[in-house]
Amino acid sequence: MAELKTEKSILEQIFAQLLFPNIFKTFRLAKHHNKMLIAFLAVLLIFMCGTVMDFIVKPVITDGTNTELDIYMSAPNMLDEFVETNKSGDKRSGVFATMWLYSTRQFELATDSVLNGRFGLAFGYVGNYFKALGWAIKHHVFYSMIFGTIKLLILCVTGGAICRMTALQFSKGEKPGISESLTFSVRKFASFLAAPLFLIVISLVLAGFILLIGLFAYIPYAGEIIVSILTGAALIVGIVIAVVAVGTIAGFNLMFPALSYEGLDCFDAISRSFNYIYLRPWRMALYTFIAAIYGTICYLFVRFFAFLILLGTRLSLSLCLFGKANDKMEEIWPLPIFSNLASTSFLSLSGTKWFSGWIIHLFILAILGLVVSFILSFFFSANTIIYALLRKKVDNIDLDEVCSNPEHTEIEAN
Repeated sequence: MAELKTEKSILEQIFAQLLFPNIFKTFRLAKHHNKMLIAFLAVLLIFMCGTVMDFIVKPVITDGTNTELDIYMSAPNMLDEFVETNKSGDKRSGVFATMWLYSTRQFELATDSVLNGRFGLAFGYVGNYFKALGWAIKHHVFYSMIFGTIKLLILCVTGGAICRMTALQFSKGEKPGISESLTFSVRKFASFLAAPLFLIVISLVLAGFILLIGLFAYIPYAGEIIVSILTGAALIVGIVIAVVAVGTIAGFNLMFPALSYEGLDCFDAISRSFNYIYLRPWRMALYTFIAAIYGTICYLFVRFFAFLILLGTRLSLSLCLFGKANDKMEEIWPLPIFSNLASTSFLSLSGTKWFSGWIIHLFILAILGLVVSFILSFFFSANTIIYALLRKKVDNIDLDEVCSNPEHTEIEAN
């Protein structure tokens, strides 16, 4: 009996040394009502800003069936001809609405592919979203800059608050309120904003240096000699840009958690995220992979829950409807399916049917907004836990250590 207890104790100690099981706490932390409310507020603000911008200007050319984005994704070499042919028409749409409809469809297809075990197709559909994002940045630069700035400002406040709540919940078991978390993120807003922007600016400045070297080629005869001599310096700068780029892309997810845990400035967050990425790259990759797989399972569960809500409501509404009344309901709100929770078939209707369809669609969007809010909450919560695990592995800092007084920490650092 004593040997069994000893063996069990040893197994418990071994299991306690494993850090990755902590990632499976993300679902419990992400679904906390305070985090969901903050994330829903972020989704609502972003949606409202995009809708208002689309109301002010509709720069996307469409022929009534296809948009610029559709042509760009299917036949990019035909895009110029499509724009030239339809630019004089009065059919236009907003960038946000175009991106929203396209990305929603891609994620629905990705979900369907995952359920059918076709993971390669799922990655392809997710990749299409980023390709579409490239279209928006390339062909609607000014719009993308304004909307991207607004989105970044919103995420700095809400994402910082979610990371702070997760840090206190995961490390100390505390349950901070919404006002306390938002106050923290507002107080640290400059650092949350500066951390990613600083690295982008550094990369642009270094790229500008290489660009200046290339301009020497305009000098007759001596230009190519000067460029060839300075190529070594350009390569060194290129190495720095690559290091910064990799650290920014891989370590961006750790910057908000670093600020939430340590309570210091953006430079400390950048330093820690780079340090953890380059000292433990495979561990970071492992934690991210586990979080991605676990997050996908959790997303499917939450989506299924939303599907049950919509399906149950829709069936209940039509339970006592027969004949024309049932046909009318079917036109206004078709029966939802798991891969397509929000149908837009009502857009082809007119009169009171169109109006009623829009109202119902807004309620459905609210439910879908909760699903998107969970994804946002899960993303920030998972990366906060990953940061704590990497900090434990690299700096041997206990998981229950978190800065509880950021103002006092800043004074000591100065």
